[in-house]
Amino acid sequence: MPPTPSDNRRFAFWRRSVQARVVLSVIVLSAVVVGVIGWVLIRQISDGLVDNRVDISVAEAGNETKVAQERLDSAGTTDADPTTQLRQLVDSLVERGRARGFEVVVQGPVDASRGQGTRTSPGVRPVSVPADLRAEVERSSGVSWTYTRIRYDSDQRRGAVPGVAVGDQVRLPSDGGTYDLFLLFDFGEEEDTVALLRRSLITAGVLLLALLAGMTYLVTRQVVTPIQLTRRVAERIASGRLTERVHVSGEDDIARLGRSFNSMADSLQTQIRRLEQLSLAQRQFVSDVSHELRTPLTTVRMAGEVLHGERNSFDPTTRRAAELLQTELERFETLLTDLLEISRFDAGAAALEVEEVDLLSVVRRTVEATSPLAERRGVRVEVSVDDRSEDPVTAEVDVRRVERVLRNLLSNAIDHADVSGETAAGLDGDLVEVCLMADRRAVAVTVRDHGVGLQPGQSAQVFNRFWRADPARARTTGGTGLGLSIALEDARLHGGWLQAWGLPGRGAQFRLTLPRVAGEDVEHSPLPLSPAGLRDLGRRRRTGAR
Repeated sequence: MPPTPSDNRRFAFWRRSVQARVVLSVIVLSAVVVGVIGWVLIRQISDGLVDNRVDISVAEAGNETKVAQERLDSAGTTDADPTTQLRQLVDSLVERGRARGFEVVVQGPVDASRGQGTRTSPGVRPVSVPADLRAEVERSSGVSWTYTRIRYDSDQRRGAVPGVAVGDQVRLPSDGGTYDLFLLFDFGEEEDTVALLRRSLITAGVLLLALLAGMTYLVTRQVVTPIQLTRRVAERIASGRLTERVHVSGEDDIARLGRSFNSMADSLQTQIRRLEQLSLAQRQFVSDVSHELRTPLTTVRMAGEVLHGERNSFDPTTRRAAELLQTELERFETLLTDLLEISRFDAGAAALEVEEVDLLSVVRRTVEATSPLAERRGVRVEVSVDDRSEDPVTAEVDVRRVERVLRNLLSNAIDHADVSGETAAGLDGDLVEVCLMADRRAVAVTVRDHGVGLQPGQSAQVFNRFWRADPARARTTGGTGLGLSIALEDARLHGGWLQAWGLPGRGAQFRLTLPRVAGEDVEHSPLPLSPAGLRDLGRRRRTGAR
């Protein structure tokens, strides 16, 4: 049966509460110790009571048997017949038993040829004497004893009481017969004493456990309460309330811990504020520089366009300089635009303009937009989509940002494609593959190239600002080094993922995963990150190639 929510709450309380675990541990360990000690004490006391009672009973039985035999011997053989003499013997023993607390069972004569009879104290059943004790008394001379249960007739007592049976033999002078004499001593008082002692020990143990639990609770509370207060303060500091501090009083270890915590919080607050000021200054600097450079850049760009428009009238050297100037001005303007976008992300000012669109059309538009670059590089771009559904692949996204992400990924793949021919894996090096797939909650787009690939550990570094896998390699697309960083921020702004895979000589693959409904969390991606997983998805419908 699966655990219920109440069970989960109890388990959570047990895992989180040190005080509960300590108190319960003390109770359990104390219960074990008290139980062992109580059991040993009860065993020793009960054994002592029983052993003492047995010794007294055996001694008393032997004395009673001796007195009874002396009376029989002094009576002689002519005073009475055997029946009368036996009755007098039993009556005297029963009378003495009432005063001394024992019961009498007489059986005999032992010689079975003359018949046997049994006489007992009123209400006592002969089965109170165990058979093995009867056999022992008949086999040996002397006193024998054993533990037994004294059973009474229903009109006397219910059930049976514990006791000891002591047996010996006496001889009747009137007929010379030998009779088995058993004296049964009741241990009811000893049993009541042990029961009272057991109840007393249990009551004392329960009270002791309750006292220990209360003491443990009070002691642990003195330690746990300051720790709980410190935890709450730490949670407030973690939530951004940097001015929170622990109230400290006293000079003990807990107070010293609180002072150390407050000192650490002061130091962290100082460092965080310093870093915030530094970050704010950096963001402000980037924003100010980007804005301030726009005016002179516009002027320089206008002048560069004039020169570029008149380049055919220049000499070859001047014409080449005008073309390079125009190219670098365009790259410089793109860099400024990316820096402004990065500054908006850093300042938390970026926002989505969500609308429901067909992502297949977005992919096609992006491929069309990058087709001139692909043609210049001699790269073919293929687009494929899952053919298991005829419905449009729609999602609630910011179209401008998604197009920018796909444009960055395609430009990067085209720039790194191997246009020299076949790759080491036997694939077309000049091929860039774009795959689109969606499920009920997410949509994914992968962009695959067959270029130089990525070294181990570089799949995370590619999203760093201005990072390049090969610093000595020239950019053919005039990139700024911020494209993948901005693409990653755009994906995160949607609540999605942007991930990279690559192997040396095997190319690279980037995967963009977005939720189909804005604001939902992405738990999985419809497409695998590794290209090997794409081949396991089965047949895909080709929608276009360029």
